[in-house]
Amino acid sequence: MNFEGKSGKYLEDAIMQFASLPGIGKKTALRFALHLLRRPEHEVEIFASAILSLKKDTKFCSICNNISDEDTCVICRDNNRDRSKICVVEAIHDVMAIESTAQYKGLYHILGGIISPMEGVSPADLNINSLIERINVGGISEIILALPTTMEGDTTNYYISRKITDKDIEITTLARGVAIGDELQYTDEITLGQSILNRKAFIQK
Repeated sequence: MNFEGKSGKYLEDAIMQFASLPGIGKKTALRFALHLLRRPEHEVEIFASAILSLKKDTKFCSICNNISDEDTCVICRDNNRDRSKICVVEAIHDVMAIESTAQYKGLYHILGGIISPMEGVSPADLNINSLIERINVGGISEIILALPTTMEGDTTNYYISRKITDKDIEITTLARGVAIGDELQYTDEITLGQSILNRKAFIQK
């Protein structure tokens, strides 16, 4: 769908910006832009301010790399969490998926990706060293490897397990209620919750 030259420049610019978002086509972008055009100006200002603040003011937790409004995130600051357990995930949306199950009360560590030689992602590109530093501080009894059930996820699991194999720490993975190849963010809450509760010991192959 081509709007170029058929509407005002401001509308076309707004459509282009919405369409630059993942999963948003030109028709949906047009609906978004027209909807904002119909809303009161103060509401659009609030909308725009929220997006700008998201970019300017959002921080990453200095402990687990989660999104935060402060130097440490809400989860890491929560003294009611089980601080002896760390769930290792690929990305921030995985934390949200696991939290939605209400079945896990420990801490997290976000790697920021998984090892993928084909895409040029090496261990040095991930937040693995900071995970090891957290473990070396002490007080950790279990590391839960909640990475994608893919070849890249398994490679990352193996790499991390080898780095901490000399520690007196239980290493577990999610039960295979999560199908091979699935991403946590697309797994339903019940299945994901059960896979956390029924996690099993990680076996190095």
